[in-house]
Parts: sequence; C-alpha cells; structure tokens
Amino acid sequence: MSSSNRLHLLLMFLFGQVWSISSVQEMQTDLETIMKINAAGEMMQCSTAMDILFVMDSSYSVGKGGFERSLHYVLKLCEALDVSTDKVRVGVILFGSTPKLEISLDSYKSKEELKKKMKKIHYRGGSTQTGLALKFVLRKGFSGGRNSTVPRVVILLSDGKSQGAVQLAASELKLSGVTLFAVGVRYPRWEELRKLASSPSDSYVFFAEHFSDAVNGLFTTLTTSSVCTAVPSGCKVESYPCVQKTLETVKELQGNFMCWKGSKGYLPYTSLCPHYRYNKVYRQHPVVCHRTICPEPCDSQPCQNGGTCISEGLEKYRCECPAGYGSDPNCAPILSFDCSVDVLFLLEGSSALTLEGFLHFKSFLKRFMQAVLSSDTPVKMGLAQYGSDVKIEAKIGEHRDPVKLIQAVEGLGYRGGQAKAGNALHYVTRHGFQSTPVFADIQDDLPRVVVLLTGTPSVDPVIEPAKYARDREIFIIGVAPEEMRAEINNITGNPQRTIKYQSPDRLSAKIPELRAKICSVDNQGCLGQALDLVFVLDASSGVGKDNFVHLQDFVRSTSVQFDINRDVAQMGLVVYGRRPVTVFDLDKYDSGSAVLKAVGDAAFLGEKASTGSALLHVLSQSLTVGKGARPGVNKAVVVLTDGTGLEDAAVPAQKIRDSGVSVFVIGIGDIHQEVLFRIAGSEDHMISVPSYDDLKYSEDVLVQMVCSDVKKPVNLCSPNPCMNDGICVLLKGSYRCECHGWKGPHCETRSREKPSRGDLPKPAGLRRRQQKSEKELLQRYREHRRRHVSPTQHR
Repeated sequence: MSSSNRLHLLLMFLFGQVWSISSVQEMQTDLETIMKINAAGEMMQCSTAMDILFVMDSSYSVGKGGFERSLHYVLKLCEALDVSTDKVRVGVILFGSTPKLEISLDSYKSKEELKKKMKKIHYRGGSTQTGLALKFVLRKGFSGGRNSTVPRVVILLSDGKSQGAVQLAASELKLSGVTLFAVGVRYPRWEELRKLASSPSDSYVFFAEHFSDAVNGLFTTLTTSSVCTAVPSGCKVESYPCVQKTLETVKELQGNFMCWKGSKGYLPYTSLCPHYRYNKVYRQHPVVCHRTICPEPCDSQPCQNGGTCISEGLEKYRCECPAGYGSDPNCAPILSFDCSVDVLFLLEGSSALTLEGFLHFKSFLKRFMQAVLSSDTPVKMGLAQYGSDVKIEAKIGEHRDPVKLIQAVEGLGYRGGQAKAGNALHYVTRHGFQSTPVFADIQDDLPRVVVLLTGTPSVDPVIEPAKYARDREIFIIGVAPEEMRAEINNITGNPQRTIKYQSPDRLSAKIPELRAKICSVDNQGCLGQALDLVFVLDASSGVGKDNFVHLQDFVRSTSVQFDINRDVAQMGLVVYGRRPVTVFDLDKYDSGSAVLKAVGDAAFLGEKASTGSALLHVLSQSLTVGKGARPGVNKAVVVLTDGTGLEDAAVPAQKIRDSGVSVFVIGIGDIHQEVLFRIAGSEDHMISVPSYDDLKYSEDVLVQMVCSDVKKPVNLCSPNPCMNDGICVLLKGSYRCECHGWKGPHCETRSREKPSRGDLPKPAGLRRRQQKSEKELLQRYREHRRRHVSPTQHR
C-alpha cells in the first residue's frame, strides 16, 4: 500500500469527513476495514519536526463532561501525529485558577507512553484564568524544546469565558512565532476565541463538538502553511460554509408593571417599571468548515444490479449485492431456475403507461432473463404485449437460446391504446400456451404461469377473465405498483403471488422475488415428504371464538397438502390459552380425513394466552417418541397467534430450535417483526397477515416454506429420541439409547432390577447364612473322614 493510500485511510478513520465525490453514505466501513485503517494510522501519520502544546481548560465553566470531550479530542489527534523524540513532540498544560504543566515535551519516549500519561490527567475545576495559562506557556511551556527553526504550535481548548486580561498574553505568544489554534468546548464564547487565535480565524478556530471538522481543519491549516503535508496524493482540501452554535443568556423585556417607588406624605408613590427575563437561547454563527475530497473507485459506479459500492481506500472497493446476486465487483447474478414451468410474460404497452414506463418494463425483463437464464434452463418462456388488443410477440419455447430471447425483448415495440388487462388475460389463456408437442401426439403438462407486468388500472373487468384463467390451471403472478394492490390481488387470487413496487426504476430489486414465485408453482403441496408436523393454535380470549374458526380452517386446508399416514407425514395439534391442551398427538391418526375431522372438533379455550407454556408443552410432550415422534424424520412446529402472550415465548422457541426442530410462526394483525423473529429465528420462517380473512392466502406459502426446510439432513439424535433422560448415542446409520433406571429401546420401561456392585458389602442375613453353610460343610467333612479311615489308622 502506498504512503498516500495509508494516509488517506488514516484521514477516513480520524476525521470521519473524508468524503467521496458521489456520497458520504458510500464510505461506511465494517469492523475489519476499521481495523485495517487503524493499523494504517499507526504506520503513517503527519511526520515532521514540530512541538505541540495542548492548553486545556479545566475550569468549572467547562465542567467535567466538557473536559472529558477535550481529552478525547487530544487523544484522537495524537493518533495522527508521528510522535517521537525527533519528530512531533507533544506537551499538555492544564489550567483553571492556576496553570500546571502536566506533560512536558521531553517527558516520554513513545506515543504509547504519551497516551498513558494523558489518560491519567484529571479534571481540576477552578476559575478560567486563560491569560495566566498563556503567560505560563511563554515562560515554561516550551522548555526543553528544540531550536527556533522547529515549528511551535499551541492548541487552546477552552469555552472562551476567561476571567482577567487575555489579549496581551495571546499577542505576545503569537509575536514570539507560536501558531495559536483555539478549539471551542461545550458552549464557547466565540468572539474571544477568534481574537485569541492566529489569523485568519476561519483557519485557526474550531469546535471540539464537531470533531471531524476540528481535526480535519487543523491538518488542512498545517498543510497550507507548509508545516506538515497531511493531504493524500490525488486529494484536495475544500472549505465550505457551515454553522457553529453556542448557548447564550439573552435579556428579554416582558412588559411594564406597577412598582412601588416610595411614598409622598401618607400616600404611596407608584410608577410603571420594566420587567426583564433572562433566557438561555441557542445562537448560530456562520463559519467555514473543512473537508478533504478524494476520488475513489466507487465514483465509476462499478456495482451493477442495484449493488452498493463501499470504498476501502483510493484503489479498493467492495460491493454489497442484493439477494440472488454474487458478491463480485459487478454483482454478477447467481440466480438460476431449478424448476420446470412454462412462463408467458404479459407486458402492458398502453398509452396510459407511457413510452417511458414501457421501456422500464423492457429493461426489467431483460435484466431478469440475464439473471436467471442459461443454456440448460428447463424453463420455457414466451412474450406477449397488450394495450387495446393483444399480440403474442414470442411463443412459449420459441427461443431456447437466452441471447435470442433477450433480443426478442429488445425488439418489442410500444403498442399504445387502452389498458385492457381483462381482455389480455382471456386471450393468453386460450392462445398463449400452444407450445410445440414433446412427441408427435403428446403435449407437455408443465405448470403454466402468466407474469403480468402492469403499471395502470385496467379499463375493462378483470375478475372474471382472471378466474377463467385460474380455473384452467394457469397461475397468475402480478407485478404492479403499490396503489393497484386491490386490483392485482383480484387478478392473482392470492396476495402471495403479487409483487408490488414503488417506482418502475426500482424494479430490478424484485428479480429474486419474481424468480421464487415462478418456481413456487412447481412445488405445490408436500406429498411424499416424510415429516412430523405440530400445529400450535392460539385459542385465547384475545383471538376470540369466531376468529378461532379461521385458524381451524387454515389448518384443515393446509393439512390436505400433506400425505398423512404412518410412513410419510404425521400431524399433531395443540391449542392453548393460559394452559396448553393436546387435541391429538402425532401418532393419533393415520389418514387425512381423520385429521380434518379432529381439527374441526378442537375446542376454544378462552382465558389469557401464554405461548411460552404452549411451546414448552410441545417440546416435552408432543415431540417425544412416546407420543409418536419418529427418529430420523424431520420435525416442524407451526405457531398461529395474534401477538398476545408472546412475552414468554422466546426462550422455549429457542430450546425447540436447538433440539433440531424448525419453528414457523404466522402473526395475524399488527405485530412487530422483531417479536416474530425471536420465535422463528429466521425471516424465512415468518409470515405476517393483516387479518384472519387473509389467512387463506398464506396456505401455499407456509407449505412451500415447510417443505423446503424439512429436506435438510436428519440427525437421528436431534431431538433426543430417548425417554426418561436417556442418552442418545449415534451409530453408523442408527442410534442406541443409554438408559439409567429404565430399559427398552427408548428407555420407556422402568427397570425393577437393582444394579449390583462387587465392592458393596453383602447384607447381614446373607453373611450369616454364608457362615452357617461353611460350618456345616466342615462338620460333614470330618464325619466323612471318620467313616473312611482305616482300622490301622485308628490304632
């Protein structure tokens, strides 16, 4: 890295105001970048032979808070100085009623030693004797200094509210060759500071509260004075108008009031007297501020497709890309279609849209195709345009080469006429999907999708033509402005198939969403997917009995998209108010019809809701082997709630997720997204609907979410299939349970056998029986000897 680049990075870190020509917002850096900048600051600072004295006001008028901010300013400024015995030397003088030399110019050997000394400086209080402090600088401040050729700089940090004469001392100091900067602290008295500082005051008076300007301005002045070259190569310093504020006491006349002036004889003497009030007001002073402007690679806008360019120096940058794009410098798209569908893009080209709006649609469509199409994409696409009439611009599958398809989009001409979307939908339903046969007499049976790009309301009815299309198994995805929400929802029949945009020039950000919605029609239902699924319904008084019926209908409609039987999908249901109730366990029913009836029989509970209690119940009761949960099968929990009773749900939900179970949450009504996120743990597991009537529009979305998530690899020991605190041990393709006090494959049966230990003493009764048996054996042995001994032996 070049020296100019290092210093540029340093200025970015210290000044906070090294602006790019394009935007200040593009200069935000992450932690890693800041660490690099910090390291660059340690290697490259303003390096020259110079003596600097910080004269810090520690009086009562500045206060402890103002003093601490001054000290922070001094410490940060020292980061930009090449502090050493032969380069920049720094000293500190503190003053209140009397001045004191806290750090002399020759009392340390390194920058780290200097910073340690500075951090030990403490606020002292006292009056503001700035004049005495400046006289002290003249006598003792630069003692131990170098020859007169070395620049001497005094940086006074004060609120300018001095007691006593200060002008003479300041003049003598400047006449001696010292450069005097004045940095205002807290609410300064600007007039005094400008008189004290070197001329011109705009280059030597700064505000400590405006840290970036104060540091940047000081280095700008040093650079223009040829004291230190602090401006990176290729950059330039710039002054611009700004304001500085201060708090002043203002005397305001409130009016004339009767007052007593004495008496004349026996009569009181009164008169009208003015009444004043003293108020604290903020006053703004127009001044000149300073900044450094440097060219950077982001000026050329290298990030495409809506990517944000972030500068990392004069030569380096990185792109933050929207979802679906790569993170290379140009945000190259990495989207692709992994589904097989027939898609017909139906573009509005009416006069109400205008030519400009039509060109925005063409640009969006070209970017979409560039992002998702490749030579082996299974999706077949076609183009149509409508105004007063409809024209099929490219038949489905006519252009399998992405380049030719994009050229077909480029060749679309603006038709004009009225916006008759209803007529267009009816026409493309009948004529838009006459694709080439797969074989001589066999047509393909791929899902058929119409993507309607519109910008103005239709002049003809749309509900019946849209229903005509949907009844013929054509999925409609609508892309329309926010103000057409109602009309486009009537066309698609499902708000989840509607994409809304604020302005046509921002359509490119909707590319990943459109791609996902097109492919979602190829994944209807979750048939054939092994799954243990538990629904958790809020049956509290907050939901109400009438709305609880909507929750039941939602579960019933969703359940038919799963293959309910012992070998594929199992479903359980828990309802809750203050306490949870299991309606049926996972292994209760082995058919979809039985589940439908059981969901309809679920009882409304009322009472206050406690979602946390319900989730703990699901974890300890529903998701267990004893209640039908199957090892080796992915599991999911779906919570439906209106948002009440969620205060205690975050920790139980985390426990369920930690056990390997996915948690999905559907929030009905006005619920903060952060609340739902704490339960689901992922934005991809959250659905928000405005009302109970809108629940039905989220059925397909939930099924798609669940089915996509449960295809992940299965951990046989997560959640733990072993009951009664058994320990699950993974084996190759299987598992076993280590039980303690229980037995069975899943530790489900209490063991009646007491564990035996060889080192335990035997019971006393057993010991007595054992001793008695030994005596009997010995007696029998003696009798045996007597019977069989020979007569000669008796003799």
